[in-house]
Amino acid sequence: MSKYEHIKQLAYTANMQLPKLNLVVFTFGNVSAADRDLGVFAIKPSGVPYEDLLPENMVIVDFDGKTVEGSLRPSSDTKTHAVLYSKWDSVGGICHTHSAYATAWAQSHRDIPIYGTTHADHNTVDIPCAPPMSDEMIRGDYEYETGYQILNCLQERHLSYKELEMILIGNHAPFTWGKTADKAVYNSAVLESIAQMALFTEQINPKVARLKEALINKHYDRKHGEGSYYGQ
Repeated sequence: MSKYEHIKQLAYTANMQLPKLNLVVFTFGNVSAADRDLGVFAIKPSGVPYEDLLPENMVIVDFDGKTVEGSLRPSSDTKTHAVLYSKWDSVGGICHTHSAYATAWAQSHRDIPIYGTTHADHNTVDIPCAPPMSDEMIRGDYEYETGYQILNCLQERHLSYKELEMILIGNHAPFTWGKTADKAVYNSAVLESIAQMALFTEQINPKVARLKEALINKHYDRKHGEGSYYGQ
């Protein structure tokens, strides 16, 4: 038995949540699960339909993006995952989808404003949309550069990956992450819901104001307070 079976199973289980949560169509998405002690992650193979996916199909890759174990080609987004794992030492799972509402915001080059308490329960800032990639980056190692597109956006906005676990990539789609692969998927579902509600909110009231700071702070305190529901 492979010493990577545990993360193959974690990655498989997390990937199978994507179609159940309506976050993907066909093969438009992937989740990875990392083992920090072994210095590797398991990720969905490229182009394999979810109905055909098995735990043993998961490909094992190191944090440099090199395949360690597996006969199938890893997801085309593997290098993006590898960059983030190599830079963020407390992340154990990464999820990428092309879910409709979050992707629509990404294609519109817009941050998702914080309009309500559902958003504030998970983030106290607007969900950022990284600027579209430069031509030079596009012509280079595209998936690798996507990782730096994420890193650069957070750095420029003085945001921490430990506090904000989701981002939009301009012209592309969302990425989310967390301490586990399951948490990364959870964050993708939350992001899609927030994106949908924000769109509907602007359609109902195009002049809607951003959530009051007092409410944002209230939810932040409740989320991070000792013994709080959100902190458990």
